[in-house]
Amino acid sequence: MSEAHVYKGSPGERIVRHTLARTSNPLRTAQILVKITHSGICGTDEHYKTQDIVLGHESVVVVEAVGDRVGWGYCHGSCKACSQCEGGKQLYCNLRQLYGSTSTDQGSLASNAIWDADDFLFLIPDSITSAVAAPLICTGAAVYSALSAVQVRWSDRVGVIGIGELEHLVIQFTAKMRCQVVTFSSSLNKQADAMAFGTTEFHCLTPPDGNEMKEHPEPVDYLLLAAAQQPDWNKTIPLAEGLRMPYMELVMNAISIRGSLPAPPRLHQETLRFAASHKVLPLDQTFSFTEDGINNAMEKLRLGKIRYRAVVAREKR
Repeated sequence: MSEAHVYKGSPGERIVRHTLARTSNPLRTAQILVKITHSGICGTDEHYKTQDIVLGHESVVVVEAVGDRVGWGYCHGSCKACSQCEGGKQLYCNLRQLYGSTSTDQGSLASNAIWDADDFLFLIPDSITSAVAAPLICTGAAVYSALSAVQVRWSDRVGVIGIGELEHLVIQFTAKMRCQVVTFSSSLNKQADAMAFGTTEFHCLTPPDGNEMKEHPEPVDYLLLAAAQQPDWNKTIPLAEGLRMPYMELVMNAISIRGSLPAPPRLHQETLRFAASHKVLPLDQTFSFTEDGINNAMEKLRLGKIRYRAVVAREKR
């Protein structure tokens, strides 16, 4: 009988350790047992912290029988036969398997897991540590997928609203793509961080004197919003080239507004390779892979005190 120590949500919002019996049967040919060494703590985990499910979806694991480092993310399965799957858009398959709704007894906040050895396990490049890789599995892939979807080029001005767990990776990815990176923030508190990440221009939407932004920066070609809260659209809309409301302006100027989930398998692997080659490094705080460590990380995330990613780890690598 294989057992796993897992961490689940609870009605009181505390993350609680449980022991689960995985299986008494031999693994199927296509299945592998993986040992979880690192897990990112994502804002999405906050949505499920009262639910009776195993939390976590930003994993770095070791394949027990082989020793390879791999990871899995927000989506861990699809039908593999529909037009979306065949077109490399598995996240939009009608039978997609997503964190929080399927395989709720398996999450990255656990000692081990059993998965099919398929496209949804991603090989970790040797040149990046597991602590760096874990946040890239979901957060990094979500950012990279959005940039890929609109085909951002080196000549583009890319605007980023805010500087948080996703945005600090947006800045790094676009800077490494040699774009002009224009960061807009509600305060000056993170200006130094933004510039260190690769920002070309920094603009404060709400200057310290309480007045409107005095500068009128050149409009951007793409404006990325990754925050959980809506911005002040009256200040935000004019920042994008030609973008005005209502809808006739969108039609007449061929403006597109796009949403994006984390990446399909191909872009997950591309994200990791790009990050490894160009040294895109999530700035993380590391916590112990224990009940107290996980709850400490979740509480700091809730209070907005994480700069910029939280990772729980069993080992240094």
